[in-house]
Amino acid sequence: MSEAHKELAWVDTHCHADAPEFKDILPEIILGAADKGVKAILLPTVQASDWVPAKNLANQFGNQIPGLVYTLGIHPLYINRAQDSDIDALKNQIEQSLDDPRFVGIGEIGLDYFVEGLDPQRQEFFFHKQLDLAQQFQLPVILHVRRSQDAILKALRKRTVPCGIAHAFNGSHQQAEQFIELGFKLGFGGAATYDRALQIRRLLKELPLESIVTETDAPDIPPVWLKEEGGLFNEPALLPRIAQQLAGIRGISEEVFSKVVWQNAMQAFPRWSSLMTDNPSLQSTS
Repeated sequence: MSEAHKELAWVDTHCHADAPEFKDILPEIILGAADKGVKAILLPTVQASDWVPAKNLANQFGNQIPGLVYTLGIHPLYINRAQDSDIDALKNQIEQSLDDPRFVGIGEIGLDYFVEGLDPQRQEFFFHKQLDLAQQFQLPVILHVRRSQDAILKALRKRTVPCGIAHAFNGSHQQAEQFIELGFKLGFGGAATYDRALQIRRLLKELPLESIVTETDAPDIPPVWLKEEGGLFNEPALLPRIAQQLAGIRGISEEVFSKVVWQNAMQAFPRWSSLMTDNPSLQSTS
């Protein structure tokens, strides 16, 4: 990796830094990412028990990663652990977190029609209730959209959710355009590094550059080379190399790609943008 590549400022819009895989090595994971030029990481939460620890984590490691932020939410894969009362608890946690500049939105929320055994009505209950909170507080959302793009688009059209990101997007070009029309950015990461990912690469090439953000979904969605090189799991330090390949697929320089995806992420989450504007430790992305 070149020195110029290291000097670029990168943003990981989706990293589960609180995952069990990182529990005993989180300081090294954070420092490793910072050393590679990752200056902003968004940590989406997935269940009620994660909310306070995520807040503490973001503030604990904020000196190493100036743009380490978090969102609050209930993931569709965790609905079997959730109680109806978690919605009221989420509302209370949002209200308590509004004074924390590292709290930037609601997520990870959504629908998953791929994994078997998940009650679709139960999923919809938690998703719609959380969208209502996003509308109430006018907060952006991180969306889980696996095989559920049309249902999520329908729900969004019934509300005035300001913006957000459709994470790990792998829908059709038409669906992508509809998310973009609603003000959403689309997340791309390690999945695009696989030669067989034809649809994802096609979207990456054809969609407006202003609609694209970078992500790892660490420790999940590893890039194609990770297993070959003996890596155990995906991590945010790999984002610059992933982004290098994304820029190559797009046919633009890393410098241009870094700047644009940074701007896109900050546009999707205004509170994140305010944090970075107020943070003198961030090197210029221009």
